[in-house]
Amino acid sequence: MEKINTEQQKKQIQELSNLLHGLKIEINKVVVGQEEIINFMIVAILCNGHVLLEGVPGVAKTTLIKAMSEALGLDFSRIQFTPDLLPSDLIGTLIFNVKTQEFETKKGPLFANFILADEINRAPAKVQAALLESMQERQVTIGSNTYPLDKPFLVFATQNPLEQEGTYRLPEAQLDRFFCKLNVTYPTLEQEIKILEKQDKQKKLDQILTKKQLIDAQQLAQSIYVDEKVKDYIARIVFATRTPEKYNLSSLKPYITYGVSPRATIALHQACRAHALVNGRHFATPDDIKSIASSVLRHRIMLSYQAEADNVSSDAIVQQILNTVPSP
Repeated sequence: MEKINTEQQKKQIQELSNLLHGLKIEINKVVVGQEEIINFMIVAILCNGHVLLEGVPGVAKTTLIKAMSEALGLDFSRIQFTPDLLPSDLIGTLIFNVKTQEFETKKGPLFANFILADEINRAPAKVQAALLESMQERQVTIGSNTYPLDKPFLVFATQNPLEQEGTYRLPEAQLDRFFCKLNVTYPTLEQEIKILEKQDKQKKLDQILTKKQLIDAQQLAQSIYVDEKVKDYIARIVFATRTPEKYNLSSLKPYITYGVSPRATIALHQACRAHALVNGRHFATPDDIKSIASSVLRHRIMLSYQAEADNVSSDAIVQQILNTVPSP
């Protein structure tokens, strides 16, 4: 019976892998390059996780997110974050109806499947706090009533680097709620030329997956096998960010104020399964961990002032941990 289930799972994985390949092709109709970013976005979606994309203005962060939502056929809502934004602009508010002499609930733009929080670090703390409940609990509170959000509920936020004028640093608690952080970089010279060629060719994307197929895919990702040795590898990577001296990484200790939380351990576990699924496998390997570790951990490691002074990035820390902690 177990063999039949495994064979059935392999068939489902192959079918889904083909669909996801078609999803990438569809997105590439409007986005040039960024294959790795697209791949990680799909991994996060399979894990029902929120994504933070960081990059300078104009590198197609918003275009990527809109293309993904269109190809998935999900209810889409864009919120432009500004310094004067209010929490009610996100979640909604109570409006008094003169005719009925009662308060009525007007739901905000968060009541959608796919949320684009554009330039999220331009909004103040109160707005970030309002977004936090929806990201973690998949619900919002308006007045005295709590409303569950539709499934799937995904927040894809864009952020300009902190060096840009008029930005706020996101709270660590909120950063931890993002499943992964992706750095969107400049295109290559060849890709830049292709962008010019595609500029006047506006394309309407086809829907590749239905909402039910997406939810089924998320459930399938949870069934991917992860060996105990791989789980141990995940735990040791996490602990290396907290007590690096125990893993022959004493040189990193001055650069890390706080290591990553258990939420990062769970995220690594989920991400390695989804990464294996995207690559058409029914089991996860240490290479899956190495592929997704930076994206899952980079925004969760709190760097010290010395790290900033020495220009040591969280990516460099994660890479050194991966190079030192032995894999199974």
